[in-house]
Amino acid sequence: MCGSGLVGETGEKNPMRTLYFLVPGTGGRFACGGLFAELKTCELAQQICQAEVVTYQQREPDTPFLDDVLKQTNPEKSIFVISWGFHVPRLARRLQGYAVIYHAHSAGYGFKLPAAIPIIAVSRNSMGYWGQMAPNSLIYYLPNPISENFTNHHQERDIDVLVQARKSSEYLLQALVPALQPHCNVVVLDQFVDDLAALFNRTKVYLYDSAEYWAQQRVSEGFGLPPMEAMACGCQVFSSVNSALADYLDPGFNAHKIACYSREWDVTRILECLKMLSPMGLSEADLKPYRREAILQRFAVILAELNQFFDQQPSYVQDIPGITPSRMSRLFLKRVGVKVRKVLKK
Repeated sequence: MCGSGLVGETGEKNPMRTLYFLVPGTGGRFACGGLFAELKTCELAQQICQAEVVTYQQREPDTPFLDDVLKQTNPEKSIFVISWGFHVPRLARRLQGYAVIYHAHSAGYGFKLPAAIPIIAVSRNSMGYWGQMAPNSLIYYLPNPISENFTNHHQERDIDVLVQARKSSEYLLQALVPALQPHCNVVVLDQFVDDLAALFNRTKVYLYDSAEYWAQQRVSEGFGLPPMEAMACGCQVFSSVNSALADYLDPGFNAHKIACYSREWDVTRILECLKMLSPMGLSEADLKPYRREAILQRFAVILAELNQFFDQQPSYVQDIPGITPSRMSRLFLKRVGVKVRKVLKK
């Protein structure tokens, strides 16, 4: 499993450290997009080095538990990957002395991380957020992969408009959908579907409006996979462009912005879109950076650099000043002083 390695100063190949992906649990009340994304990332990592999922809140059969792993793990041969939002600060404190990576999905939780913890962001939006919050940390971009199952089959489509109730705005469900229903076949999905790709291939227009949902959560859209999956299947997408959605949605060129000024304006544009013979969307070339092969290649480069960083970190002193309130105050006073001296010299 672990065929990759790093070449050290002696020219010998050092094996990559084992990755432990920490999640509170692997199902039940913990089931969500973030969990599924983390499990998929672990599967990808297993193609590059040794990697496994570890739970830390509930014990599960056939899954290692963090307390047990810490008792038997060599800190010099392991890396712990933390990702679970509000649990991150607590886990980071608990894992002091170990190599730790933060796999950043949503942004805006408000916590800060030491420069010793590198960050892998799933969107450029999250990468930019951490570029400001943790300017002295190693930061990488690794988007979530889109499955090959999400492909346009070029078949007849019997669903005019598809909406997933989860994360949808009140406006979308209570105002826009009722206004569309007299004019076309609207399907509102409020339960889990085994084959979402098949459903997207039956759909002409997909509506997604998550800005209100994430505003209530007070964090950002981590990646926004559903609109990309819909576009990959040939759907016309009307979506909000909050946070990570702005990574790939380009209103007027590959998608349409939803909730624009007037409900009637939205209705008019959606009904016109149903008549379009040449729909806009993402080509396979556009999707290629998000497919498994491209993600694996990027992930391998990132893991090689991270292993090198953790192996060599003990020989370096952390001496780059951070962006702290006290330092910002000193820099402000220094800047004011320079301006005052310039005025006095005149």
